[in-house]
Amino acid sequence: MTKKDILEIKRRYKKESHNFTRIAGCYVDNEKNKVLSFGESPLELEDEEFFKYLDIANKCLSGKLGNNILQLPFPTDEVMNGEKYSLLTQLKVTGLKDETVLDEFFDNVIENYQITGNFLIILFNDVYDIPMKTSDNIETGESEDVFDYILCAICPVNLSKSALGYREDENRIGALLRNWTVAPVESAFMFPSFSERNADVNTVTVYTKNPKAPHKEFWENGLHAESRLTSTEKKNAFAGMIEKSVGSDSDESKETIFNIADSLSGFIDKRKEDLPDDTEVGINGQDVEDICVSAGVPEQKAERIKERFNDYFEGSPDAPVADELLDSHLLKDQNLHHEKAALQREVASLNKKLEETGIISTDGKSSDIYVKVPEDRQDDVTTAFVDGEKCLIIPLDPSDTATVNGEERLL
Repeated sequence: MTKKDILEIKRRYKKESHNFTRIAGCYVDNEKNKVLSFGESPLELEDEEFFKYLDIANKCLSGKLGNNILQLPFPTDEVMNGEKYSLLTQLKVTGLKDETVLDEFFDNVIENYQITGNFLIILFNDVYDIPMKTSDNIETGESEDVFDYILCAICPVNLSKSALGYREDENRIGALLRNWTVAPVESAFMFPSFSERNADVNTVTVYTKNPKAPHKEFWENGLHAESRLTSTEKKNAFAGMIEKSVGSDSDESKETIFNIADSLSGFIDKRKEDLPDDTEVGINGQDVEDICVSAGVPEQKAERIKERFNDYFEGSPDAPVADELLDSHLLKDQNLHHEKAALQREVASLNKKLEETGIISTDGKSSDIYVKVPEDRQDDVTTAFVDGEKCLIIPLDPSDTATVNGEERLL
């Protein structure tokens, strides 16, 4: 499934162009009790309400592909005889109109989705007439195939915060009633997937709001699909491998981590020079070792990082591409770190010059008046009382010039 596939589906999620045939749902309390189940045609909804559902549908296919959105394969035996796969198929075939099938699905989500608090399960049934396109990617107006699928969203439902407001029925300011509000989509899936402009019945497309901690328990137990790592999980795993070898607390180890990120970025840029546009850069354990060595990591530690990388990723369907390991925030931190270090060096150099000129002393203290004279005449500078006032006396030769606060004075 590509970005292009996702956009082709999402662009239809509008009032004037959608083809949702039915919306169903179930509201569940924090004790896993089904409080409310519903099913209705989108045509029965008021515009304001329907637009909220459209927002939820759009969120189900939002975010970065490979991080927020992943395409998970079903095991072959699940497709052939699996209970969960059969349930998903029945939902689609019945168009979300069979209450027995809906109840079974809602029970499945309640049992296998780990969440604290109330939540809402929303199902959409959509039928997309896939338009035929020419080799120039121009739609002919004729239908090539029909993509019939279901979209499921799982949203937390939170109690609104207490607040003061205008109570119109009483014409006064008072405490407003607290309501249970549907929060943004936390997890979602589309079955079957839409891949290369066709239905892929062997996979399911899942969405996670939090790529650091996706609800894999539902992917594996509720859908019986094979889990995959998000890009964030891969990046964090790689960072952990590096920290185990070089540390993360000392300034030296932090500098090494910055250097590895910089070396990885250079590796990606160099490889992309020889690849077609939008082609992902592959990476293996030997590449990782070379990147670490070029960043100043001792060879023994670099080899250990390579071993950890191979143990974790080699031969796995979760093997990363190079961009998934690159921490863009770390690169920004590195730039700030270098700018700060350069500024500190500049300040130190300036202080040294001020000390050399006598403007500040070596202990950092400053004076009210600064005088700079040649070293061989330093002992000639004295103080004396003139007309009752203490003055600084500097003997002058006829050829001497002087500068006061940057302005040259004639003497």
